[in-house]
This record gives sequence, C-alpha cells and structure tokens, in this order.
Amino acid sequence: MSILAEIRKPVEKEMSKFEAYFNRTMKTEIPLLKIILNYILRRKGKQMRPLLVFLTAGLNGKISEATYVAATLIELLHTASLVHDDIVDDAHERRGCLSVNALWNSKIAVLVGDYMLSRGMAISLEKKRYDMLEIVSDAVRSMSEGELLQLQKSRKMNISEDDYYRIIRSKTAALIAACTACGAKSVSENPDTIRKMKDFGENIGIVFQIKDDLLDYEPNGLTGKLTGNDIKERKITLPLIYALENASVSVRRQILSIVKNRKKTKAEINQVIDFVRSSGGPEFTEQKMNLYRDKALEILGTYAESEIRDSLQRFVNYTASRNK
Repeated sequence: MSILAEIRKPVEKEMSKFEAYFNRTMKTEIPLLKIILNYILRRKGKQMRPLLVFLTAGLNGKISEATYVAATLIELLHTASLVHDDIVDDAHERRGCLSVNALWNSKIAVLVGDYMLSRGMAISLEKKRYDMLEIVSDAVRSMSEGELLQLQKSRKMNISEDDYYRIIRSKTAALIAACTACGAKSVSENPDTIRKMKDFGENIGIVFQIKDDLLDYEPNGLTGKLTGNDIKERKITLPLIYALENASVSVRRQILSIVKNRKKTKAEINQVIDFVRSSGGPEFTEQKMNLYRDKALEILGTYAESEIRDSLQRFVNYTASRNK
C-alpha cells in the first residue's frame, strides 16, 4: 500500500463520497464547458488538499456536510488556480497531459477557471457558509499578490531570502492554510482552534514549496519534474538564493547572466546546477525546510494520540520526503 493510501485510511469512506459530491458541482448544460470539465476531472491528481480538509476536520470534531462544502470550495479554487497558472506560465502540459490552454486557447482557459471560482462562491452562498468563503477569498487574494510579487521580483532578478518566503507564503502556503482552516471551521467555532490549524497548514505549505524547489536540484531522474526546469524558466528559488549570497561578485554576475538569458543551453543549466550544489544550496534549503516541518509536527503534538493525528504526521513527513 502506498504512503498516501495509508494516510487516507481514516477518511477513506468520506473521500470516496466526496468524489461524487464534487463531480455534481461541475455539471453544466454548456456542451463545450462540459467537455472541458470532464477532461479536467479525468486528470485529477492525488487530491491532497481535500484530504487535508477531511483529516483536519476529523482531528477537531465530527466530519459533517460542512466538511464536504469546505473540501469542494478548496478543490474548485485549487483546480481554477492550476488552469490560470498554466496561462500565466504559458505551460502546455499539466501532469503529463496537455493543459486546457494548449488544447483550446487562453481565452477559454481563463473563462473555465473563472467558472470554477464562481461555482465555489455559489456553493458557499447556497449552503450559507460565508465564514468559509471569507477564508477562501483571502487565500485567492494572497495567491494573486504572491504571483504578482514573484513576477515583479523575477524581472529584476533581485529576490532575497525574505522575498522568497513572502512569495511562497502567499502563493502556495495560503491555499494549504485555507484547507486546514476550513477543515477546522467545518466542525468547530473555536477561533483558537481555527487559527492553530491555519498555522499548521501554512507550515505544511512552506514545506511543500521548499521541497518542490529542492527537487529541481536532485541529481537523478526520479523526480516528477525535469532537473533544472526552474533555472530554464528563470525562477530564483532558495537553493540558488543561498548560493548567490555566498558567491563572489564576479561569480554572482556570471550565474545571474545565465539565469536571465531566455535561451539557455543544457551546458549552461548544468553549470548553474553544479554551482548551487557545490555552494551547499540544497543542504541549506533542506535545513530550512525541516524547521517548518518540525513546526507543523509540534502543533500536532498538542493533540491526543489518534489514527487521524498519525495520518497527519505521516502527511507532514511525506510532504518533506517525497521525490515528485
């Protein structure tokens, strides 16, 4: 049994019911939209975010219909953000398949993403879950700000370590924090509980993104993304930030010149990777990642032992140790 299958066990029944619940929200009478939504549903990933919603709800109370509403809101937001991200990044693939904008066009992809966001708002209003809509709306705002900040900083190639954390808190961690906050909100009105779970999710989100950035410097082909892909796309992440901060002025100028170039050779990409590895960038980054992993585990340590707490601990450790 896979690690994720083990993690899902305490909420396996609820996750199975959620799939049908979510699919019903994606029904439409518009033929083109129906085709695209079916295409998106067939390509769904590991559903880690809804899983976090259900586990967090179960940790803090009894899973209810409100939990299904929370998971649906989160999954709609996440799916919409992926469709929009592919447009922003001009990406033609997603999880090994053609992206929506590649198969149709960017205009259609924008509208499909907007449709999914509107469905999330409609469901929360229909179920009178204004509290969850507030949490999710805040996450959308944060994700948009993070994306714009990254674009602004990437143009000038002047991203500091503080900028990096600000960007990943906004872009990645905000959505994971919304998962755990909404999960808690679906079973509890205690503001301290919801705040604690939001902090828990933010730490997981930071771990997730740092690990994703580390995978770009893995020396083997086992990762889910191509080695050096971030460098190819002119993205400056923590391993490179650390290496640049500890380099001489001339070396820093040379490496940044390569990263800035839109048309890099494979040899140039490998040169940057070797520079980062020899500077201790991956080791430094892993230490930072483990600090946030430990913060998440510390929050879980305030709960009594249970099957769900064990699953969440596995989830945190899996996030930090995955290879794709």
